[in-house]
Amino acid sequence: MRDVMERRSFLFLLLLVSLLFVLLLRPFWGAIFWACAISIIFNPMQERLRKHLGDKPNRVALLTLLICVVIVVLPIFLIATTFAQEGLALYQRVDKGEINPSEWLEQMRNAFPAVPQWFDKLGIDLGSVRESIAKGAASAGKVMAEKALGAGQITFSFIMNSALMLYLAFFLLRDGRTLIELMIKALPLGDARERKLFTKFAEVTRATVKGNLVVAIVQGALGGFIFWALSLPSPILWAVVMAFLSLIPAVGAGIVWLPVAIYLYATGDWVSATILISFGALVIGMADNVLRPLLVGRDTKLPDYLVLFSTLGGISLMGINGFVIGPLIAALFLVVWDIFMREFNGENPHVITERSTESNHKYEKIAASVKDEA
Repeated sequence: MRDVMERRSFLFLLLLVSLLFVLLLRPFWGAIFWACAISIIFNPMQERLRKHLGDKPNRVALLTLLICVVIVVLPIFLIATTFAQEGLALYQRVDKGEINPSEWLEQMRNAFPAVPQWFDKLGIDLGSVRESIAKGAASAGKVMAEKALGAGQITFSFIMNSALMLYLAFFLLRDGRTLIELMIKALPLGDARERKLFTKFAEVTRATVKGNLVVAIVQGALGGFIFWALSLPSPILWAVVMAFLSLIPAVGAGIVWLPVAIYLYATGDWVSATILISFGALVIGMADNVLRPLLVGRDTKLPDYLVLFSTLGGISLMGINGFVIGPLIAALFLVVWDIFMREFNGENPHVITERSTESNHKYEKIAASVKDEA
């Protein structure tokens, strides 16, 4: 009786301490997750370097991390800096009255006279909508001004999180295999199941991050190019916005280029509007329809609709990190249920293998006897 009580008390203590430890690391979950993602994505490169440099864990991990910084972290930092500069310039134009969103609505109203009638049937007052847009623009300008004043704090937080991420990524690259083996020994799920779950975690993380980033870069670059070619304002700003929005499957960059094309139609620039519509639908949209199933759906082995819903759900619940965590949870959900169906709701695969082996022996004996009789 005492042994049972001690065991239950220890398990309760283990659960409590683990929960407190998770809460302790909560402010750094973003940095921890991306450190894990970096170690998984760059593991193949690390293995190639290990073949050339030999068994030197510190040197190989450090060189892998430096390559990651050069090809990923620095470009993102430069793009973010340019994005902030163009965003500030756009805010200054709105603040000076050079750009007036309410005038855009008035131009669209004059260009498409059927639209006001349609809104009237729905009971929507365009005058109040125009006032709301003006107030929203003013509020957005105020928020952007406050963000500009707090840019130093945001930059410091970004640098700190990046430093923590890279610091942890070094140790995960160096000691990742050892940590995985320790977790397999510690978790009471069965070694075979744990290895299957860890393998799926690595596959989905690598495919989702690489696939979505490739799609985002391609769509953002194409969107920025067509905005620049049509002499639309702040092409780099809108390229970054389209790259972020492209993380949302099926919708993506169309949230930006479609309203701009409609506005160009409203202002009478039919040529630019038609070019933008055609390029957006045929080129930018095709990049999403072709690349995402190839890079994300195929490697994660998830249906397209499940990728869509899990990505949207992940982003709504967890922010920008959700575009990876959402499909990851969906994939682990399928793996766990697959294990359950195979092991708990049907015959054990080992038993099935043994039975099939026995059946093969029986069939071989019958075939041999028939051959002898013949």
